[in-house]
Amino acid sequence: MLDQNVKTQLKAYLERLESPIEIIATVDDSDKSAQIKELVTEIAALSDQVTARFDGQHSRCPSFGIAKVGEQPRVYFAGLPMGHEFTSLILALLQVSGYAPKVSDEVLAQIKALDLHSNFEVFVSLTCHNCPDVVQALNLIAINNPDSTATMIEGGFFKEEVEERKIMAVPMVFQDNEHFGQGRMTIEEIVAKLDTGSIEKEAAKLNAKVAFDVLVVGGGPAGGTAAIYAARKGIHTGIVAERFGGQVMDTMDIENYTTVQKTVGPKFAADMEAHVREYGVDIMNLQRVKTIIGADKTDNGLVHLELENGAKLESKTVILSTGARWREMSVPGEQEYRTRGVAYCPHCDGPLFKGKRVAVVGGGNSGVEAAIDLAGIVEHVTLIEFSDVLRADQVLQDKLHSLPNTTVIKNAQTTEVLGDGSQVTGLKYKDRNTDEDHVITLAGIFVQIGLLPNTDFLKQSEIALSNRGEIIINERNETNVQGVFAAGDCTTVPYKQIIIATGEGAKASLSAFDYIIRSGQ
Repeated sequence: MLDQNVKTQLKAYLERLESPIEIIATVDDSDKSAQIKELVTEIAALSDQVTARFDGQHSRCPSFGIAKVGEQPRVYFAGLPMGHEFTSLILALLQVSGYAPKVSDEVLAQIKALDLHSNFEVFVSLTCHNCPDVVQALNLIAINNPDSTATMIEGGFFKEEVEERKIMAVPMVFQDNEHFGQGRMTIEEIVAKLDTGSIEKEAAKLNAKVAFDVLVVGGGPAGGTAAIYAARKGIHTGIVAERFGGQVMDTMDIENYTTVQKTVGPKFAADMEAHVREYGVDIMNLQRVKTIIGADKTDNGLVHLELENGAKLESKTVILSTGARWREMSVPGEQEYRTRGVAYCPHCDGPLFKGKRVAVVGGGNSGVEAAIDLAGIVEHVTLIEFSDVLRADQVLQDKLHSLPNTTVIKNAQTTEVLGDGSQVTGLKYKDRNTDEDHVITLAGIFVQIGLLPNTDFLKQSEIALSNRGEIIINERNETNVQGVFAAGDCTTVPYKQIIIATGEGAKASLSAFDYIIRSGQ
């Protein structure tokens, strides 16, 4: 099951166990149970602090739980936690033993104060790069709430249950059999959702903060770089972010960032956050800005921000770097069947459509790459392109056309997502040459049609936006509002690339610092 290199690494991790633990497996005579037995046996053989039992009584078979000796398991794995989930297994082994998690004391105290009595289930696929964070967060919550459990369910092991419960997007979380959420969620987001009084408490903390010199709105590459450049000047710097890392968290392979031959989005974001924290930047995560007022319109000459939770912040300068999000098709059925066949992440949700027919809407690089990836998993991929030509790089087009289970339809306008009330059954499109309607029978639709700037909160403000909703800036990243700058994918700067966003973030920060010096703020 585990090769020698992995065993060596795991053995080293198990030397950090704080107390003896048991792995208690629930198995039968099936081949899947045999795989569970093999994995559990191999882990137990690597440390005298770990014992294995095969008399578990969990309702889901095969599965295994992890517990301190003499206690009942609260963390379970239904399936093989390999691939991206192997880290979740290692952390569970360590943290169940008492090993301290790498979260802030504040977050850990909030988890312990939840006093939960809940059973959490999270459905995952092993190729999903968003799933481990959710699994690890729920495991930590269960470990620190004695009357709660957390179970990772690998979709490939429990296909019938996945079909029965209509799981068509991962991670998908249930709390006591009720839908809790889906998609990438940080531990802070999950805890905030469980802690009903967290909004008021967080607002009070934010209201108590003194004015910043530079306050960055958005935690993507532009925002992170802007904060680093500002903090290195020795000035009081903060970041207000809905999700630190931004869209990069949903990006897989990054191969065009100078000096980094290849990395993945979540690692890039984690490294960026560590870099930002190195300079003592005040990171205010899970926060959304509601309104902004420029320095020339306030009594004290500071830019004022009001957050969705009611908190108010002040700063000499503000850098808007709110990034962009996936553009939706805006056709009937899209919202109704979102996560029930309509998906936006082929890496995460693709395995759930193994052996089925799917469509990809969009013929740019992201759409063609998605079609190529999916072709290795599903029965057939139909790529739908609005234009009469594909816009992807030629090398990607050549690869797509070489695959036997793909079809490309051009000059096609998607008009409706079809379904049976519980899941997607097809897609309707219009031939733009003939105006004739067509229907494709399929199980999934992956939308890859570009980006929209995250600037909706600015539409009623005095900040000038382009007809595409992008923040209009000059060569110094200045907006039309005094003290407010902008950078990255939310602006009119062309070519939405990570490396361009970081450069724009640096420019915006240097301009903000120059503004502070020249204005005598």
